[in-house]
Amino acid sequence: MLLKQRFEGIFPSSKTLGSTNSQNRKIRCQKIYLLIDYIQHKKREFQRMYISKPKLRRSFYCQDTLTVARELIGKRLAHRSLDGLTLGEIVETEAYVGPSDPASHAYQGRRTARTEVQFGPKGHAYIYLVHGKNYCFNITTGRIGCPEVVLIRALRPLYGIELMAKRRGIRLDMSSYSAEEKLRNLCNGPGKLCQAMGITKEFHGIDVCGDILCLEKGDRQILPNDVAITPRIGIDYAGEAKYYPWRHCQYDCIFVSRPIFR
Repeated sequence: MLLKQRFEGIFPSSKTLGSTNSQNRKIRCQKIYLLIDYIQHKKREFQRMYISKPKLRRSFYCQDTLTVARELIGKRLAHRSLDGLTLGEIVETEAYVGPSDPASHAYQGRRTARTEVQFGPKGHAYIYLVHGKNYCFNITTGRIGCPEVVLIRALRPLYGIELMAKRRGIRLDMSSYSAEEKLRNLCNGPGKLCQAMGITKEFHGIDVCGDILCLEKGDRQILPNDVAITPRIGIDYAGEAKYYPWRHCQYDCIFVSRPIFR
């Protein structure tokens, strides 16, 4: 209603204009009202499709960690910050299975101030710094007392892309030849996605069943044969564990850090 009043104020009153001009004014206003209604309808439709999705429940994270890693493919990661909403579809994950996994920070039950969150309730963020500059975002999974996590390795950007690019320091001109490559590189790695999504160490331990940083159901169904299973990346120090097939990613997806095509 306020928008309609504002648009009516653009035009002179019917008293000032003749009957012909008054009729033209009404026609113009009707067209503007229809346009406003259409824009508001599309906005509501967009919000239903891309913004308002049910959050994953706590019980989801209490499943077997390898199951969670696989089923997170196609789910959505959302960060509602003061800067705005950023949203991406999860396309790549890795599982780290606690005391028996040499690649895990909690290998052999190692319990420190940093890993303590892994031993507590599931569905909380475990965030750490790599090479002194890149953050990695993990979610605690499995049974309470058993330190297991799933690393989110890559996202397909869905919403807030300009904000993601700004955080990454990328100039994203969608009309340029390199736009697709820049879009692909926004979140195709754990450090990149943390930077694009505005995830820092301040989120360590946050409940991802909350409203600020959370995981939601996806827009489409991902079938088991749509997911590739491979050894994890960048863990040569882990001996035999580097061959464990605990990485999951979408087939034929350019937003994965190392795409796999069928």
